[in-house]
Amino acid sequence: MTVIAAAAAAPPLPALRRAASAAVQLLRFARLQVHCCLFAAAIFAGLAVSTAVPLPLPRYDALLVFGLVLTAVFYLLRLETGREVAVIFGFHLVGLALELFKVQMGSWSYPQEAWTKVAGVPLYSGFMYAAVGSYICQAFRRFDLRISSFPWIPAAALAVAAYANFYTHHYWPDLRWVIAAGFVVVLWRSRVLFAVGPRRYAMPLSLSFVLIGFFLWVAENAATLLGAWQYPDQSQIWQMVHVGKWGSWALLVSLSFVLVAAVKSQEGRFYGDAGAVPSVERPG
Repeated sequence: MTVIAAAAAAPPLPALRRAASAAVQLLRFARLQVHCCLFAAAIFAGLAVSTAVPLPLPRYDALLVFGLVLTAVFYLLRLETGREVAVIFGFHLVGLALELFKVQMGSWSYPQEAWTKVAGVPLYSGFMYAAVGSYICQAFRRFDLRISSFPWIPAAALAVAAYANFYTHHYWPDLRWVIAAGFVVVLWRSRVLFAVGPRRYAMPLSLSFVLIGFFLWVAENAATLLGAWQYPDQSQIWQMVHVGKWGSWALLVSLSFVLVAAVKSQEGRFYGDAGAVPSVERPG
């Protein structure tokens, strides 16, 4: 009777197989994410090392050289294509423009001295935004991303509005929540399809922006702890970045996604073939 009871209490074999399969898929997903984050991880490694190792030149200048070398290495190792490097350079310029404005407005600062500072902004800072672009480019390739029912015109317009709002909210009402609601509406039918091993999965595209924004907020906390930049309330002692920045990052990801998606669409790697499982098609 004890043997029979033990056998009845044991989980069925199909359930064990499903659990093992789920664990394998989770590990595959984590491994792919690590590969997608290689550029960002290298930038963080540079930030960490530069706080502990004596440098022959100012820290911000050394980080700029490191970022340029890192970009060249990624290209030479074919981790980034020529088009992707161009997109990442575009991210650098977009990020620098925002940095120049925000530093002048007192939103944050770079207190250390450097030769390569322009209006208080070290040129290396653009690599923080370039790391976001690199992640999205890598994700398209490593997860074989495809997008369904993507509304190009309204999504691009909202992405531009989100970027503009980072400037205009200093003078006019802050519209970030209005823009965020707009994204939820226009992307309601949009799904991002991604492959993990032999299986493909789907999730709402707007949800992916929120999730990436959360991890960027976590990364921002780590970056400010390492002295990458400094918010006014961190001048005396470090403290966590306000959780409201999560939403700001999610909106910035929208612009990042539109820029990378434009390149992937030209490469024929944005939409999937009709009839695929799951089906990915152009919006009708």
